[in-house]
Amino acid sequence: MEGVDHLAHERKTAQFDVEAMKVVWAGSKHELDLSDRMARLVASDPVFRKDNRTMLDRKELFKNTLKKAAHAWKRLHELRLTEEEAGKMRFFIDEPAYVDLHWGMFVPAIKGQGTEEQQKKWLPLAYKMQIIGCYAQTELGHGSNVQGLETTATFDPNTDEFIIHSPTLTSSKWWPGGLGKVSTHAVVYARLITDGKDYGIHGFIVQLRSLDDHSPLPGITVGDIGDKFGSGAYNSMDNGVLRFDHVRIPRDQLLMRLSQVTREGKYVQSDVPRQLLYGTMVFVRQTIVADASRALSRASCIATRYSAVRRQFGAQDGGPETAVLDYKTQQNRLFPLIASAYAFRFVGEWLKSLYTDVTHRLQANDFSTLAEAHACTAGLKSLTTSVTADGIEECRKLCGGHGYLSSSGLPELFAVYIPACTYEGDNVVLLLQVARFLMKTVSQLTTGKKPVGTTAYMGNIEHLMQCRCAVKTADDWLNPYAIQEAFEARAVRMAVNCAQNVSKAPSQEEGFFSLSADLVEAAVAHCQLIVVTKFIEKVQRGNVGDGVKEQLQVLCNIYALNLLHKHLGDFLVTGTITPKQGALVSEQLRSLYSKLRPNAVALVDAFNYTDHYLGSVLGRYDGNVYPALYEQAWKDPLNESDVPDGYAEYLRPVLKQQVRLARL
Repeated sequence: MEGVDHLAHERKTAQFDVEAMKVVWAGSKHELDLSDRMARLVASDPVFRKDNRTMLDRKELFKNTLKKAAHAWKRLHELRLTEEEAGKMRFFIDEPAYVDLHWGMFVPAIKGQGTEEQQKKWLPLAYKMQIIGCYAQTELGHGSNVQGLETTATFDPNTDEFIIHSPTLTSSKWWPGGLGKVSTHAVVYARLITDGKDYGIHGFIVQLRSLDDHSPLPGITVGDIGDKFGSGAYNSMDNGVLRFDHVRIPRDQLLMRLSQVTREGKYVQSDVPRQLLYGTMVFVRQTIVADASRALSRASCIATRYSAVRRQFGAQDGGPETAVLDYKTQQNRLFPLIASAYAFRFVGEWLKSLYTDVTHRLQANDFSTLAEAHACTAGLKSLTTSVTADGIEECRKLCGGHGYLSSSGLPELFAVYIPACTYEGDNVVLLLQVARFLMKTVSQLTTGKKPVGTTAYMGNIEHLMQCRCAVKTADDWLNPYAIQEAFEARAVRMAVNCAQNVSKAPSQEEGFFSLSADLVEAAVAHCQLIVVTKFIEKVQRGNVGDGVKEQLQVLCNIYALNLLHKHLGDFLVTGTITPKQGALVSEQLRSLYSKLRPNAVALVDAFNYTDHYLGSVLGRYDGNVYPALYEQAWKDPLNESDVPDGYAEYLRPVLKQQVRLARL
C-alpha cells in the first residue's frame, strides 16, 4: 500500500482549498454537483464498464457500444434526465458512438439550416430516436476543401425530385461517424444543380436504410471504412463510406432555410443571411476547445499521480528512493501541461460567452464581429487540439514503460483524441485562415478601421512596434502586464513582418503560398496571446480565497513563461526581449516549478475525475498502482490458459527439434 501512503502525503501538503478549486475548474457549484452526480451514476453501472475495451475484437467492441448506447437511452428515460444531465451522462460514458454525431451534428444541422416546417417534421423523429442521423460531408477525395465536393444533387422538374449521385470514386462519402452501420438518415452535402447550373454545396436530408429491417435502400451502397488507429479507442465508432446511384428524394428534403428550389426548378435565396451558419461553427469549435481541456487534464492527472507514486534512484543509506515527481526534468515537462489544461479550460469558458454574444448579434443582423469570432475559434481549435494531442503523448512518456500499457489509459486516450487535429478543419488549414484574417486586419489599420475583439491590441501598433521590455530581474516576469505586452509585441511584429513580405510578392496569392510557413507561425503567436490574455483576466477577475488565486497565478505564469521559453526565437528575432531577459525567464520558471510542486497532486485532484472516467491503473485516486497493474495483467485473454494456443502445432516442434525442413 506504499502508493496509497505517497498520495495521502501529497494531499496533506496542498496549500489551497481543493474543493474551492474544483468549483473554479467546473465553472460553478451547479456544474460541479451535476458532473459529480452523473460521473458516479455511470461509474456504478456495470453496463458502462471500460476496463476490457482494448481486449475486445472490433465486432465485440461495436456491439458493446450499441449495448451501452441503448442502455443509456433507457436510463435517460427511467431517471427522467434533463437534456443537460443526459449530455453529462454521455460524456462520462466516455465511448465514441453514433449518438455523438446524431446529437452533435445531425440535429444541429436541421436546426440551423432547416425551415420551421422542416424542423417540425424531422426534429421530433430525431429527438425520439425514431430516426438516427449523421453528417455526410467529407468525401474520399475532399475534406478541408468543401467547395471541391463532387456528390451531385440534380433537380428533376418532371418528378419534383432531386437525384443524389456519386459520379466518381472520390465522390464517395468517407469518414462520417455513425454512417457505417447505424444511421437511418444523413444530412448529405452535395452540389445543387438545377436548370443546368451548379449552385454549389447544399445540405439534403436523405434516408439511407429501411426503418423496417435496417437494410440499405435501393441505389445506396454503405458500409464501415475499417479499423482505425489504436486498440479500442475510436474503433467503437462506425465511420462510414457511402455511395449514391441516382437516388431520388423529394424536393422538400433540401434544407431550405437559406435557399430553395421552386416547383419549376428556379433557385431562390431566402432573406435569411448566410452568416447565420457561422454561429453553429463557433459553437462546434467552442466544444472542441472544451474537449481539449478535458483530455489534457485527464492525461496530466494520470501522469502526475503516477509520478508521485513512482520511486526511482536517489536512495541513500537504505533510505527511500526519490519520487519521480521531484526530478526537475519531470517537472519541466509535466507542470506546463497541467497549466495548459487549466488555460484551455478558461479560454473554453470564455468561448462560451463569445458564442452567446455572436448569437445575439446574428439575431440582430449585426455581423461586425463575425469575421474576428470565426478566426478566433478556428485558431483556438487548432492550437488547443495540437497541444493536447502532443501533451497526451508526452504524459505517456512521462509514465515510463508502464505508460505504454493499455491499462495505463494513455495509449487509448491518445488514439481516441488525435482525430481532433483533423476533424472540423485540418489544424494547419485553420491557422492559414487565421493568418489571412490577420493580414487583412493589418492592411486595414492604415484606413482607420478599428480592430475588434481579440485583435484589439493591434490598435496599439505604434507602441507595440517600438516598445522595449522593461524586465530587469527574474521576478519582473511575474508582472502580468510585462507578460502581456511581450506577447502582444511579438504577435504584432510577426504579423506586420508577414504582411510586408506578402506585399513584395508578384501577387497576394503567390505571397501567401510562398510564405505559408511564416504565416502559420504568426497565427500561432496570435492564438497563444489570446489564451495568455484570457488566463490573466481569469486570475485578475477571480474572487476566490483559501490559496486558490495564488495557485491560479502560479499556473498562469508557468503557462505564459513556458511558451515564451519554447518560442524564444520569435521573441528574440522580433526584438521583443533581449537574450538576458530570455535567460531570466528560465530562472523564473525553475522558481515557479518549485512553488507548484507541493500542490501538484491537489491541482489534478481538482479536476474531480472518478477512477472509472480516468480508466487508468496508473492514475488511481488511491495510488494503489502496483497491485492494480499485477491484477490487470491476469485479465488478459492470453492468460486464460498456461499453455498457449498453438503450442502443439508450432512451439513444441521447435523445442523438440521436430520441425520438418523442405528439401530444395
